[in-house]
Amino acid sequence: MSINVGQILLELWQSSGFYAIFASFSGGGWQNLVMLVIACVLLYLGIVKKFEPLLLVGIAFGCLLSNLPMGGLYHQELWDAFMDPSSPVYHSYGQIMRDGGLLDIFYIGVKTSLYPCLIFMGVGAMTDFGPLLSNPKSLLLGAAAQLGVFVAFLGAVCLGFTGPEAASIGIIGGADGPTAIFLTTKLAPHLLGAIAVAAYSYMALIPLIQPPIMNALTRPEDRRIQMVQTRVVSKTEKIIFPILVTVFVALLLPDTAPLIGCLMLGNLFKETGCTDRLSDTAQNALMNIVTILLSTSVGATMVGSTFLTASTLKIVVLGVIAFGISTAGGLIGGNVMCRLTGGKVNPLIGSAGVSAVPMAARVSNVQGQKANPSNFLLMHAMGPNVAGVIGSAIAAGFLLSVFG
Repeated sequence: MSINVGQILLELWQSSGFYAIFASFSGGGWQNLVMLVIACVLLYLGIVKKFEPLLLVGIAFGCLLSNLPMGGLYHQELWDAFMDPSSPVYHSYGQIMRDGGLLDIFYIGVKTSLYPCLIFMGVGAMTDFGPLLSNPKSLLLGAAAQLGVFVAFLGAVCLGFTGPEAASIGIIGGADGPTAIFLTTKLAPHLLGAIAVAAYSYMALIPLIQPPIMNALTRPEDRRIQMVQTRVVSKTEKIIFPILVTVFVALLLPDTAPLIGCLMLGNLFKETGCTDRLSDTAQNALMNIVTILLSTSVGATMVGSTFLTASTLKIVVLGVIAFGISTAGGLIGGNVMCRLTGGKVNPLIGSAGVSAVPMAARVSNVQGQKANPSNFLLMHAMGPNVAGVIGSAIAAGFLLSVFG
């Protein structure tokens, strides 16, 4: 299978929001830029000036998301005709809502990627990006830990899976259940049950899977390294970060806008200091409700005729390989960083670059304390850990751009 890298990069650029703005500036792209500025002004009024923040922060961020070119997050014309069978753009979901069973209706939230995005909002509200901001180079460890995604993708292609199927299997290596479900419903919905079970099973088995790999790929003396306390991150940095990340990543890879947008909106609710009620709801009530709907819907796809196949066994094997290689990729990055900094970075924090927050960071801390009881790596490992959340979403956006 020959791959034209230049052509792929050109197509990615042409499908990006940056290209859309420049290419259509005179034809409407300037309007998007104006609305993005207005959205930022409204965020300032809500966060800094406390003008009805419970409403204004959400309104402003929604405005920001809907004006990111190519993001495709909102289409008014579809809603106008959603339930009208006589309309030329009538959608079958309208019929499902009238005639479908309970699980059919629940499954709309999976098929439309609503549930994974809402879970990401809850994850964002529970996430502190402070460790990442205080040590930006830990972002590289989150990127290195996506190695398993692409190795498993190539392995799946070699085993006879199609490109979209292989991409859905590979994302298991990101150790991020919502992202795996998001990508699979877009590219290979017939594999959803197997991929979801594999992704969440391996996330739960992190304390068993990662330690042997960590011990094999790091030296005992490196595991004993104590890292110095990182700088204190200001409140302003924490508020600006989710806004900038949303704009940049959504313009670079528009397909990842729903995940990144919801992740960062949840985090913004947490960091503003004036939307505590919304943050609490996203972390608790909303997260629990969506988890019930998501788990029930995904379970409904596990029909015997489609689940009990050779493909499922291949997915399970490729999933654990992807997860192991992602862990190894983070550790290799940690070893490189340890050498480049003259032994100031404990390579164990690299294994936390997989997206499972905060379990992977806790495993790094536990292994560090086994080597040195006075070692406390948790906050240092949280940097790569939250970077892995962003990294897995970007990897999913890249694969969706290529195969979607």
